[in-house]
Parts: sequence; structure tokens; C-alpha cells
Amino acid sequence: MPDTGWPLLFAGLVFGYACGSIPFGLILTKFAGLGDVRAIGSGNIGATNVLRTGRKGLAAATLLLDALKGTVPVLIAGHWGEGAALAAALGAFLGHLFPVWLGFKGGKGVATFLGVLLALSPLALLAFAVIWLGLAFALKYSSLSALAASAATPLILWALGHPQVALLFLVLAALLWWKHTPNIRRLIAGTEGRIGQKG
Repeated sequence: MPDTGWPLLFAGLVFGYACGSIPFGLILTKFAGLGDVRAIGSGNIGATNVLRTGRKGLAAATLLLDALKGTVPVLIAGHWGEGAALAAALGAFLGHLFPVWLGFKGGKGVATFLGVLLALSPLALLAFAVIWLGLAFALKYSSLSALAASAATPLILWALGHPQVALLFLVLAALLWWKHTPNIRRLIAGTEGRIGQKG
């Protein structure tokens, strides 16, 4: 990684992980008196599962905070050098997926992926949004739209002249796809829920 010594790279990684591992979905639902969000729906701590509580405000807050825990550490670590920012980005994403506080069982990573992307390349985030919205409107599959947009992100970053960031997002996208394995299986089987579908 560029222009940052190993101590700062390690510091960025650890700082990012500490921020990313905060389980906002679990914290918000417990404070709202809704119990453990892992006991309902998919058992996930992300905004989509929080929405299954029927509390749209809590789901929106979870989405925002899960994104910000990717954005904030990257921006802070950026003061230590570009390499530290990239290390913090990786740490934040890993923290969300594998939080130590929850036995390394975390969310699927889309919101944190977007938060990290916002910090490192807002233009690539805009491209992600265009791809997601276009596919979601046409096909009505949220998961498929996110998977396609995440797969396109490294190519977009490379085209924008950010090869180091593109390499990072190649890793992040691969992890995101792995965490979406159940969704991919349902898409193949034709049983994945569509946007707006009831029940």
C-alpha cells in the first residue's frame, strides 16, 4: 500500500475494525425494547432485518450508522496516509462482517461497503447507485442489484484511475458475494423475494 509505514497500516486496520464491529442494528433494536434482532427473520444485524421489526425509522438509522462506520474511520485514518485509509476501509468492512462482540457473526456488508466507497470515491458511489437503481427498477431484486453493482465497483474504480482502491474493492466485493451466498442460491432457485413483495 502507498506512502504509509506498517505501524500506521496496522493502526488503520485495527481502528477500522473497532468502528466496523459496532453492531448498530442490535443496539438500536434492544434500546427500542424490541429484543434481539438476531432472533427474527434472517437473524442478521443489518438494516434489512431490522426493517422486519416494522420500525422503518430504526431500519433507516441502522442503514445510516452502518454506512458511517465505514466512512468515518477511513476519513480519520486518511490523515495518517493513503495506505492507512485503505487499511481502515478493510478493517471496517471486516468488523461489520465479523464483529468480535457477536462471535464473528455480523451483517452482509452492503451499507458499510457504500460507506467506505463514499469516503474513498464519491463518484464511484454515484455509479454504484445508478447501477443498483436501474437493476432494482427493472428486475425488482434488491440483492441481485447490490451484487451486480458491487461486482462493477472495482472496474469503475480502475477506470477512474484508482488501481489501489480498485484492488481493495475487488476483495470487499468478493466477501460481500460470499456473505450473500443464501441470496444467490434463492436467486438461482427463483425463490428470492422481490422488492415490494408481501409475505
